[in-house]
Amino acid sequence: MNEGEIILAYKGEVSSDLITDVLEMIESKLDDSDENSKIRKRIYNVIVECLQNVYHHSEKVHSKNDIVINGKFLVFIVSKEGESYKISTGNFVNNSKIEFLSNRMDRINSLTKDELKSLYKLILNNQDFTDKGGGGLGMIDIARKTGSKLDYKFHNYADNISFFSLNILVS
Repeated sequence: MNEGEIILAYKGEVSSDLITDVLEMIESKLDDSDENSKIRKRIYNVIVECLQNVYHHSEKVHSKNDIVINGKFLVFIVSKEGESYKISTGNFVNNSKIEFLSNRMDRINSLTKDELKSLYKLILNNQDFTDKGGGGLGMIDIARKTGSKLDYKFHNYADNISFFSLNILVS
């Protein structure tokens, strides 16, 4: 996750206030950059989706040395690699969700641009939303906006918890 020129990095608990602060900071940093407004908007939108996913789908965990993490834990890094931006997130997920998440992201990665657009519209029109508010639109939207594959991994952490890392390249 630490490759390239780091623009913003955070490791700790995530809250709605933190997300608001991070988004304001990113918006300010992007506005100060020489980057094309279309790219700035794309980066910002991808970051919004990533942070919303972490906020809504993270598991609360205990650290391995029994220190309690009282909220949901997040690792978040935005870096510039050449002409592209890399957005990396990490959070804890219950192992029971790994197969579902892997299948969903593999499916998204296998679709063409037109197929992603059709799937997005299908979910939106059918209002097939989960109890957490989304219907998987966030990851589909990220893939559509970036044209990149979702680069993800699950790292075993504890008996029923894994650390989920996601890297997204915005060109």
